[in-house]
Amino acid sequence: MKQRLTLLFVATIAGSLGFAGAAAAQLQKVRIATEGAYAPFNFRDADGTLQGFDVDIAKALCAEAKFDCTIVAQDWDGIIPGLLVKKYDAIIASMSITEQRKKSIDFTDKYYQTPARFVARKGSNIEISEAGLKGKTIGVQRATIHAGFIHETYGTIAAIKEYDTQDNANLDLIAGRVDLVLADSVVLLEGFLNKPEGKDFAFVGPIPRGSIVDEGAGIGIRKGDTKLKDAFNAAIKAIRANGTYKKINDKYFSFDVYGPEPQS
Repeated sequence: MKQRLTLLFVATIAGSLGFAGAAAAQLQKVRIATEGAYAPFNFRDADGTLQGFDVDIAKALCAEAKFDCTIVAQDWDGIIPGLLVKKYDAIIASMSITEQRKKSIDFTDKYYQTPARFVARKGSNIEISEAGLKGKTIGVQRATIHAGFIHETYGTIAAIKEYDTQDNANLDLIAGRVDLVLADSVVLLEGFLNKPEGKDFAFVGPIPRGSIVDEGAGIGIRKGDTKLKDAFNAAIKAIRANGTYKKINDKYFSFDVYGPEPQS
């Protein structure tokens, strides 16, 4: 009897260890893409390490969902194509949820939502209207909701210059090669206006409305990847509830970038 109990004990321990090992082996590996050129949401520090609100949120969501995550940089122009050919599993790069993008990929719930604004040189007295923008040159990052809005709303009256990054659009604004730029208000404030190079520039006009009003920034997922989408949605709710989101938010901003709560 004693020998049987010993064998049973050993078998039970081995089974438990086998289960734990299997659980560890099943820890889902998830590759996440971000741009790395959209401060303060995603950027590279002096050492080339990816940093920013998007990056910290990605790490927090992975910890909450018990994912083994790797975060990689991807140029904005190729970020959706890269997801579709499985270079990575998700996009956390301040990507706005739009009906056009939903045709090719799925999105999680939003993880933040901030409005767009125009920026021009102080004293330029540019009026944001068809008459005020006639003959002006507007800079915008290509393949964004802001580019779509500009082409749709002012494409027949203003010259539009598209850029691979927002930083390059801002540089042309400083150089006088464009009269104004349109981008996310927080990106323009924290990444440009609050820096020495932005001291001669300011927001102009009201917050744009119409087609530029989106559902917020969500995590891009390949269509059909329901488990990953559901896991990220649960993690977004969890970090909002347990204070992790606020801690990350307050590291970068003096206000809650989450925006209005979703309507039930």
